[in-house]
Amino acid sequence: MKLNHINLTVTDVKAAREFLEKYFYLKTKSINSDSFAVMTDDDGLLLALMKDTRTNYPKSFHIGFSQESDERVNEINQRLKDDGFDVKPPKMAHRWTFYVKAPGGFTVEVLS
Repeated sequence: MKLNHINLTVTDVKAAREFLEKYFYLKTKSINSDSFAVMTDDDGLLLALMKDTRTNYPKSFHIGFSQESDERVNEINQRLKDDGFDVKPPKMAHRWTFYVKAPGGFTVEVLS
């Protein structure tokens, strides 16, 4: 069994959608104004973004994007830094990893 559908409430659907397209290559399949979007990846993930101005996830909540190598994690980290995101360098924890606060109010982990 494979988890393949996630619904996130976000404070800004457009900003969250653009972030996920730019850094994680998700594709937008449908948009309903600025209140709802459906995104997919090449592995069958369906990610729905729904607007809610009260979005407040627990501190430990996050979604993750596994990468094929430590180098790819480093590249994404540098791109985010170059674009002005406040990200710490990757480090070895449970894997080679870092976290970033995404537009819309949720946290993303990038790991190899």
